[in-house]
Amino acid sequence: MAENEFNVIKRRSRTRPTTTNKRVTAQPRDILWFEKIHQHGPLSTSFLHGFSKHMHNSEKSTKLRLTDFFNEDHTPQNGTFLNRPHQQFRTIDSRYNELIYDITPASTSVLKKAGLWNIQSAKQSGPWLHNYMVSCVTASIELATLEREDINFIPQSQILALANTELKYSTQFVEPNGGKTLIKDIIPDALFELEYKHSGQNYFRFFLVEADRGTEPTTTKNFNRKSHLRNLLQYEDYIGNDRYKQHLNLTSPSLVLNVFSDKIKLKKMVDLIETTSSSTGNPYMLFQYFKEFDESFKPPKPNSEFLNSSWQRAGKSDFDIGKI
Repeated sequence: MAENEFNVIKRRSRTRPTTTNKRVTAQPRDILWFEKIHQHGPLSTSFLHGFSKHMHNSEKSTKLRLTDFFNEDHTPQNGTFLNRPHQQFRTIDSRYNELIYDITPASTSVLKKAGLWNIQSAKQSGPWLHNYMVSCVTASIELATLEREDINFIPQSQILALANTELKYSTQFVEPNGGKTLIKDIIPDALFELEYKHSGQNYFRFFLVEADRGTEPTTTKNFNRKSHLRNLLQYEDYIGNDRYKQHLNLTSPSLVLNVFSDKIKLKKMVDLIETTSSSTGNPYMLFQYFKEFDESFKPPKPNSEFLNSSWQRAGKSDFDIGKI
């Protein structure tokens, strides 16, 4: 390596690409990374390494490869394969955090050429940090299934493609204060399916994900604004009245994974369900706390507890989604 090239690498910025004109092409491990980001959303180094460690077990190799993909634009697609979303650097001591990556037009081109691009994969509008929280939840669950032989993860794109539909669905509910019937679209943050293998049989559950970073009110008089109460009423129609079965062409049960970054907000939501639901409680609304997404955000490591530990329910015993 020439001395001037070495100096360029030493001075590389974490936020701006710096090329050395090194030629890079996408290999199977790299395409797997692109695919997982496409399916889940932006992912950090440890998540991407978790998906590919069966191919290359070296974490150092993963970091170096990802660094090249951020910096080097000398590719067959004439552009860098990955970017580092700028929002990750808007936090205290961001230089000590794991780096987060997202796909680019060049990696998108690779996925399309390989037949791995799907318009129905996870790609939500809205605040970046909220969307990143969702991707960490679904990717953590998929990574946890890879450590087990009895569960398979099926992504949102496959479910929607088979049903020939989109994630959005129109729900109907009665506004509690005035008794007016309202029709509002419900758009979950994500959707996935788990296939359980038990005693020679296959069983399925479908999961909708709702991430909350403390920005939504528990109740509101204006039902044009999203709130915990409106969300609950919409899911009472969508799941409680089995409308999801027609929407997604399903027969299996469906559960809602509510992930909160604020313990107080989580408790308020559980209390709300206990006061508005029947005495038997709510069986399909599940809750967990994600501490890494509180006010002092830090990119988390994959969290297998989302699959392998219990979720809280209102008026019901805790529920373990990793068990049939």
